[in-house]
Amino acid sequence: MKQLFQGTAVRSLARGAAVAGLALALGAMTTGAVAAAPTAIPPGLSCHTGKHAIDDYTGYALCKNNGSSTQTFWVHLVCGWSPDVDGEHVTLAPGQSGQSTAHCAGLGTGIGEIHVRP
Repeated sequence: MKQLFQGTAVRSLARGAAVAGLALALGAMTTGAVAAAPTAIPPGLSCHTGKHAIDDYTGYALCKNNGSSTQTFWVHLVCGWSPDVDGEHVTLAPGQSGQSTAHCAGLGTGIGEIHVRP
């Protein structure tokens, strides 16, 4: 009986250490701020990127075509543990504005970075 108790105690300690280690690792991964468009925005576009006000898993790129030719863009989200996602392709004539949105899977860690792609 004493040996059974010691085995249970050892398993409980090991399980607790594993959970604590996982919590530390997750905390380190999710404490960083969202990087807004670290890559260059396509020439001729002025864009604002961000996360949805009440949904940390939905990101957007709102762009205006300041150039003299038609431009196509889309938002690209880096989603942590879930696969990265692209939003719909938006084509803008000169002077037009438009928005592309995308949504990271709910089981992941949320949006890590937001990029505008040409």
